[in-house]
This record gives sequence, structure tokens and C-alpha cells, in this order.
Amino acid sequence: MKIQEEQILNFNKKEIENHNNNFDFLANKLTKQGHNVQEIVSKLSDFQVAIPSWALGAGGTRFGRFSFYGEPSNLEQKIEDIGVLHSLTQTAGAVSLHIPWDIPSDYAAIKQKADALNIKFDAVNSNTFQDQKDAKETYKYGSLSNVSKAVREQAIQHNLDVIKIGDKLGSKALTVWLADGSCFPGQNNFQTAFQNTQDSLIDTYKGLPNDWNMLIEYKPYEPNFYSTVIQDWGASLMLANGCGDKAYTLVDLGHHLPNSNIEQIVSILQLKGKLGGFHFNDSKYGDDDLTVGSIKPYALFLIFNELVYGMQNNPQNPDLAWMIDASHNVKDPLEDLIQSLEAIQEAYAKALLIDQKALKAAQIDNDVVKCQEILQGAYRTDVRPLLEKARINSGGVISPINAYRSLGVRNSLIAERGKNTIATGL
Repeated sequence: MKIQEEQILNFNKKEIENHNNNFDFLANKLTKQGHNVQEIVSKLSDFQVAIPSWALGAGGTRFGRFSFYGEPSNLEQKIEDIGVLHSLTQTAGAVSLHIPWDIPSDYAAIKQKADALNIKFDAVNSNTFQDQKDAKETYKYGSLSNVSKAVREQAIQHNLDVIKIGDKLGSKALTVWLADGSCFPGQNNFQTAFQNTQDSLIDTYKGLPNDWNMLIEYKPYEPNFYSTVIQDWGASLMLANGCGDKAYTLVDLGHHLPNSNIEQIVSILQLKGKLGGFHFNDSKYGDDDLTVGSIKPYALFLIFNELVYGMQNNPQNPDLAWMIDASHNVKDPLEDLIQSLEAIQEAYAKALLIDQKALKAAQIDNDVVKCQEILQGAYRTDVRPLLEKARINSGGVISPINAYRSLGVRNSLIAERGKNTIATGL
């Protein structure tokens, strides 16, 4: 299914008057406060977030999975679904492939389809957390960290193959997330596992094209519950430094123990020029992969405050690779992604409203109350009219969820694909 420009224009006609009233009121207020509203809207329009290829289907748990029908059964259909998201929101301009779940059968055709929908190929993700069909070695006891050299070499080769696939599509980064770890004390030697991982990553790093980056993800637990080889940002940073200048840490919101100060983590990484990517989701208990902003919207805002500051003040840090890494069992996957995109843009817009000069002055004066007032003043601002204006300017719809339902997208997908299709991946 492809949403036509005329459909978007017709939908916006119904809501444009209400939008104009809300935007004019907010823009007038923000202008009086000294904000450049058009500049903020322009930054919102430019901000693009990649959609992972596995997120277009229904999520699942170890207990079960419930389909939403009309799921994309191949990569072509997944890109079409991202095209729907991008048509409505104008903020989902990239896809992040997970290999081997989504290996193109025809690279030229896939690139042509993506180009037609204005979709770029973001970082490619390797998969060594499960055994692959016809693989000679098993990853049951780890991949890049495994005590077996044969297993490590197989995992290294897989990552090199993923780089080759991404290079054909125009990707510029490899994301490495390892499930490697142990479930019981004494199962692994921590130092050996870490050193094996470092050596394996160095061998993979050597295969990067000159204009590529390596993004090293971390996670404190799951699927192993005693130790994880790359358990936190410090371990990731050490491994990245051990590889070279093109290796960076990737921060996933869900990959932290409860109440971790994630905003401080991203701030320090940017200061050191080693934050390479950011994965969005939300959680209540652990790595829940819930809709972005659905549980801790203020925490997301505080993180964006540091991200915006870093983007403005840390030229030593590269442009970040942004991706949604969320999944849900009981929502339409496309509606879930639309809500996540909205929450990301909302947090970003609010962070752009923070008066950094006034905040700096209050910090120097140790005026703790003033610091809080500045942050919460920006957070309490209803920035949705700014998001709407950014979408309108880019050719999107004023209200993506309303448009998605009004246009009957899910029913159209079911009519095209049927009820029995299952998305590749999780």
C-alpha cells in the first residue's frame, strides 16, 4: 500500500484550521520568549529516525505471539510499510536491516523501492544471538566471546558478511549486539570472555570500509542472567577504544538497570566523542521495549536535553544513528511506531526550548530552583503544534494516528496480504 499525496492533502484540509489556530498561539508565545520558531520547526523536519526491519510485525514473548494480520512477509513489504509511516510522519526516513532475517534477494530492486519511498538504509545489525540454518557451529555458549576459536571465526565472518550486504545498499555502520554471557557463577572466565570479544571485534573492525562506523551495544542482562560480556557503557567504551577511531558506543534506552542515569551516560560519551548511536524505547521493569515515551516521558526529555547540548557543543562527536528499538504484543505495530515517532519528536522539540544560556547562568550561581524551573518550563510546553507544522512543511499529515485509521491502512494491508502472513524475525 502506498499513501498518495492527494489523500494527505484531503485529510489535512479537515484539520488545518484548528492547527493554524494552535500553531499561531504557540508561535507567538515562543517568539516573545526569544525562540526562533522557524528554526525549531526546521530542525524537527530534518530529524529522521530509522525503523528496524523486524519491528513491522507483531512482537512476542516466550509465551506466545499474536498476529495483527496483514504483516509484511518479506523485505519488500517491510519497506512498503516504512513508506506508509514516512508518508504520514515524514520522520521515518530510514530502515535498519537485521541480518540474516532480511537479506535482499535483489539488491537493485530493493534499492529502487526504497528510493521511490524516500527511504535510506541505516546501520545494519548482525545476529549471533541465535543459531542460523545450516551453520556449522552453535552460539549456545557465546559467539564473539566463545572459548572455541571456530565459533568465534564463524561469528566474525557473519559480521563481515553483514558489512558486505550493507555496503551494497548504502549503509554506513555496523551495529553489534551480543547475547554472550553466562547464567551461573564459574561458567565463564570474565577476563577470557572479554579479551576474546575484543580480539573478535578488532578482526571485524578491520573489515569496515573507510567511511563506515562500528556501533557497539551493551546490555546488563538477558538472555544470560549472571553475567553479560558487554554489560554496560564502560565495557562498550573500552571495546570501542580498543578497536579504533571508527568504533563507538551505542546506547539503548532499555539496556540499563532500573533508575540508571542515562542522561549522564550520553553526556559523557558525547564529551569524549564516542557516542555513535541511540535506540529508543521505554520500560517499566527491564528491557521491556515498550512504546517510546509511554512510561517515562520526563526521563526521555532529560536525555534529549543532554543530546541536544552535545549536538550543539561537542563537534568531536559524530552525527548519531537514531533508531526505534521497540516492540509490542497488543498494539498494531504501525500505530505503535507512529506513537514512538511522535514521542521522540516531542521530547526533541521540548529540549530545543530549553534556554541553555539561562540554564548555564543558573548553574554557575548554584540556583537549583531556577535550574529546575527552566527545565520544567520547557517540558510543560505543549509542542504538538510545532510537530504538526514540521509534518505539514515536509508533506506529512497533521495527525498521523487519525489519518492511519481514517485511511484504513491496516484493513488495506489485510486485503492485500491476507491474515496468515508472518513477519520475518522475532
